[in-house]
Amino acid sequence: MLSSPRTPDTGTTTARRRIPVSVQAPDPISREGAVSQLRGRPEIEFRDDPSAAPGTVALLIEDTLDEAALARLRRISRGEGTCAVLVVGTIRETELLDVIECGVGAIVWRREATAHRLVQAVLAASRGDGDLPADLLGRLISQVGTLHRGAAGRPGAPSLGLAPREVDVLRLVAEGLDTGEIASKLSYSERTVKNVMHGLTTRLHLRNRAHAVAYALREGYI
Repeated sequence: MLSSPRTPDTGTTTARRRIPVSVQAPDPISREGAVSQLRGRPEIEFRDDPSAAPGTVALLIEDTLDEAALARLRRISRGEGTCAVLVVGTIRETELLDVIECGVGAIVWRREATAHRLVQAVLAASRGDGDLPADLLGRLISQVGTLHRGAAGRPGAPSLGLAPREVDVLRLVAEGLDTGEIASKLSYSERTVKNVMHGLTTRLHLRNRAHAVAYALREGYI
């Protein structure tokens, strides 16, 4: 889902498994600050290497997104089964879509990076959900809408297309509904919703739900 913060269901996650998390930061103070926030949380298992285990969540901390930071994001996104949470001070309009397309599904403002908020973002990323601050979600929709309007008049613009069922699911993802809520709204099983998302992200080479919503917005489906 793409939504403003929700309260995480930590009990369910803890019962299933602990989530491997690798904290990446350009300086030791920032790294240790994040580690201290998460240390002792039953949902979290720290890993030094983000590629050490499938399903590892890389928690990347940055003040701003310069070329070096974007390069680190891209390197993390190439890891097999690795997903990313970005904790950042500021993001420029021109960087936002790049960040989503790097495979970042959850973004946390540094000023809001409490232990609760970090765990919430890690849980969302590990599920393949999106978790963006409300102001960033609005900026993403605005930016992608601008790109779509600019491309609308171009002849021969490629589009692989979305099936009506995929559009229905993505519209509800963009509204912030989780898998169970989408299934209830559309009278599908949760497995069907997951299969729809898996099918379209695989077919269109999209990294996660946030990237899928960005694609649907860019192509004018939602």
